[in-house]
Amino acid sequence: MTPHKISMLGTGLICNFYTQVLHGQRNPDRVMNVYSRTEERGQAFCEQWGIPRHATSMEETINDPETDVVVVGLPNSMHEEAIRLCAEAGKAVLCTKPLARNAEEAKRMLELVEKAGIFAGYLEDLCYTPKTLKALEAVKKGALGDITWVRSREAHPGPHSAWFWDKNRAGGGCTIDMGCHCVEIIRNFVGKGNRPVEVMAWADTLYHPIPIEDNSIGLIRFESGAVGQMECSWTFRGGMDLRDEVSGTQGMVRLDHFLRTGFEMYSSGGADGYVAEKAETDSGWLFPVGDEAVALGYVDMFTDQFAALEEGREPQETFYDGYVVAAVLDAFYKSLETRAWAPVELDWRYGTTPHLSPNKQQHDGKDILKTELLPDGRKRLIVRNPDTGETEDILMDA
Repeated sequence: MTPHKISMLGTGLICNFYTQVLHGQRNPDRVMNVYSRTEERGQAFCEQWGIPRHATSMEETINDPETDVVVVGLPNSMHEEAIRLCAEAGKAVLCTKPLARNAEEAKRMLELVEKAGIFAGYLEDLCYTPKTLKALEAVKKGALGDITWVRSREAHPGPHSAWFWDKNRAGGGCTIDMGCHCVEIIRNFVGKGNRPVEVMAWADTLYHPIPIEDNSIGLIRFESGAVGQMECSWTFRGGMDLRDEVSGTQGMVRLDHFLRTGFEMYSSGGADGYVAEKAETDSGWLFPVGDEAVALGYVDMFTDQFAALEEGREPQETFYDGYVVAAVLDAFYKSLETRAWAPVELDWRYGTTPHLSPNKQQHDGKDILKTELLPDGRKRLIVRNPDTGETEDILMDA
């Protein structure tokens, strides 16, 4: 394992999480330089994390001769400029989600890193949560059969920094902020090579006085016929709700990553303190998280990204993945305008995915529609005659 020296771009919440992980558990990787738009925030960040240098010039931070990797944790509107500078410097780069504000911007960034021949990883942490990785392993082994439907939900009381509320800087509202997570989680479960075909969207501004959406729901239809459902909200109260459900022809899985995971605490409010990300109070019934960095996927994310860099392979999450996500979200916003299904327009690099086929299990030449185990041990089959279309019940002895 090669220790890496890192230039960190940004000093906000996400960069605090990133640096905590990079410096944690006796990790040999170190942030050596940080860029902040203000001298004060840069200095404070260095003091907090023991970082030797800071600068208010992005170009200076990226071109630091002592660092070999750049981590981008900036507002969305600054990603493309950061990637351009990394490409010019020939530096490996890891960029936070979403990759860009739209697919056109994401495509330019993808072309920049590919033309420069540099390593580029997409920091999509929620695809690396321990529960997600375990569930993905089961799906890839066929435990759930063919995946037919995936639901991904992220909801909380709203983002922590002012720029998220600005459409020009963010690119959109809660859908850009959180839907990017949901889309890529869904893609992992239905298969990265399963082309997203079209999107149907609903969104509204239900509470906050802003010109962008604070709640949204989207349906994504994939080439296989599978459907993804994403749910995003900036008006959910009580913390951060991160849940996924995956259904297949042979099983299903439910994942609750953050809000109710078995750690509950009551406090009368005698001591002020941090409870968990997006927690709104530090008194009453509380739901802390044992290790947020692990639970939110940051540890496994950086492990995979740096291992991929050293092994000369692609990481689980790439810039191309970030581009596909941006294209899906473009279709979401197009659907809002047309109030109809909107096609996902993108440069697709994979092949075709066969459409899901009807179950072909049979009993006496008849298609089995459902199997049920009865209390007395007998088995009940519902079957359909493929020639006549007639259905019937069959009872089988235990």
